[in-house]
Amino acid sequence: MTIFNMYIFDKFGTLMYYVEWNRTKKSGITREEEAKLTYGMLFSIKSFVSKISPHDPREGFLYYKTNRYALHYLETPSGLKFVLNTDTAAINVKELLQQLYAKIWVEYVVRDPLWTPGTPVTSELFQNKLDEFVKQSPIFGIRNI
Repeated sequence: MTIFNMYIFDKFGTLMYYVEWNRTKKSGITREEEAKLTYGMLFSIKSFVSKISPHDPREGFLYYKTNRYALHYLETPSGLKFVLNTDTAAINVKELLQQLYAKIWVEYVVRDPLWTPGTPVTSELFQNKLDEFVKQSPIFGIRNI
């Protein structure tokens, strides 16, 4: 199983953080353009799911899967959005994202007195702890092509 990349957006769609691990194919556009397209797609999918869902959409949109990758989504009560792209075999990603939020984001970003909410995260400590956390997860790995 493989983790390709991750986006973290705030409730206004601002890209707070982006990181790649095993991403081999580049999109050919700037990171900012790619982030805007990703956020726009998430906004559209969430709206679509809430309108057509035959069940109570409290859980809302959690992930989608193509034949090449899966996009996993977690939105916190404060509107923070975590987007993790993995291969299609990844499992228990919702739990991973919840742990990432509680153990890494809250500990190393929210509690950082130097971080201003609404600004991109630049903390090296956060970057290192996130990298360590993800690399120790069972779904992190090198893609078999």
